[in-house]
Amino acid sequence: MTEKLTFAFLQEPPFCFTDASGEVAGCDTELARKVCQTLGLKAFSPVETEFARLLPGLTSGEWNMTTGLFISDERKKSVDFTRPIWVLQDGLLVAKGNPREFKGYRSIAGDESALIAVISGQIQHQTALQNGVPPERIRIFATQAGAADAVAAGVVHAYASVAMAHRGYLAQRPDAPLAVIDVPAAEKEPAAGAFALAKGNAALRRRIDSCLEDLLGSSWHRDMMSGYGFSDTDIDRLL
Repeated sequence: MTEKLTFAFLQEPPFCFTDASGEVAGCDTELARKVCQTLGLKAFSPVETEFARLLPGLTSGEWNMTTGLFISDERKKSVDFTRPIWVLQDGLLVAKGNPREFKGYRSIAGDESALIAVISGQIQHQTALQNGVPPERIRIFATQAGAADAVAAGVVHAYASVAMAHRGYLAQRPDAPLAVIDVPAAEKEPAAGAFALAKGNAALRRRIDSCLEDLLGSSWHRDMMSGYGFSDTDIDRLL
């Protein structure tokens, strides 16, 4: 039985981030920590990494659970997922005032000089391509901060990720010259994400799922998520 939960996380508020005191915070972190406590595991050990390392590190045994990821058939080939922990809409981070009047991926595709940032390995790369953005106008970054800085500097004109991740980023940087545009559901339906686990540990996955069954939608969960900007509607969509 796993005695310690080693949890791989990214600097991506509101899901995971290191706060001013050096503690690892965020809604995914708090949920994972609560699962660890509820299961009676001896230690919760967060490990910071970059997005491109999350799944390789899981399969090589560097950690035994990751922060929430969108569930996809491609990812299921290499890892297992818990039950979903959120259902979220994509968004674009753009210059304040949205000077290019972007409404979603397709309006970026239609602006022949527009460049879009994505994070290496994230699903938004494929979503941009599916909505007509040419590959030569997509720029790939390793981190949320790198992509957001590129928008602020005018190196790219939009950064595609989860709308809540953009809002979490801006909540920590209220003076950043940036704004968030929600991607319409016609371009991308809200999608489910879950903690990822290494294959071959079905017993741990069942125990975590059982724990999540009790936690998700509870008063503790709603209060915790509210503190990170999520509404009851966001949680009801998951349930």
